[in-house]
Order: sequence, then structure tokens, then C-alpha cells
Amino acid sequence: VQLVGSGGDLVQPGGSLNLSCTVSALTFDDFAMAWFRQAPGRGREGFACVNWNGRSVYYVDSVKGRFTISRDNSKNTVYLQMNSLKPEDTAMYYCAPEGLRPHCSGAWGKYVEHWGQGTQVTVSS
Repeated sequence: VQLVGSGGDLVQPGGSLNLSCTVSALTFDDFAMAWFRQAPGRGREGFACVNWNGRSVYYVDSVKGRFTISRDNSKNTVYLQMNSLKPEDTAMYYCAPEGLRPHCSGAWGKYVEHWGQGTQVTVSS
């Protein structure tokens, strides 16, 4: 599986970014997809998940109301629209299959072997 993220940048607090992640070597619409992030000195955390057809999403509280996850199965791509960015959102961002199922299951990347290329988001004034 190849996972290639893009769209990260340096942005001021309160700003917005739209991340993309293209997936290959995977039957994309067989899996729920999730976004993860890892800040310096911290573990990787999953925070947004979208089911196989994009009709069901889940967010952790820290991003709820600010971030929107979506997917386009025709392009094997998952997106993350991030608004009202905060300095604590600074991290390397990755996408990956959330688990082994078409629906968000709480696995949060448990079965991911190779995390692929992330994209850096820095929120700073």
C-alpha cells in the first residue's frame, strides 16, 4: 500500500488548509480511511475517520467542528479540510486505512505496516 499525503504548509492561527492523500495498491473502497497526526515528541493519534462510501464520519473532540474528512473513491483519495487551525494542530499528518473494515471500527491504524509519506502542518504566527 502506498499512501502519499500533500497540502501541508505553514499557516497562521485561525487559518485553513486542505490536505489530500492518494492511496494506491489497495482496494480503496473496501476500507474506512482515517487521518492521523504526530506532533514532535508525541505518539501518532487518529482523529478523523470516514467509512467506505463517505456517508459516515467520526471525529475526536479536539477537531470536531473544525475539521472535515471526505473521500473520492474514483480518485482513491481522502481529504481533510482544516479550519480554525490552532498551534496545537502542528504535526506531521498521515492518512491510512482505519482498520480492516469498510466502516470506522476503532482500530485507528492498528494494522498499518507502512505509514507512507506524510505532510507537515505548522500553525504559527
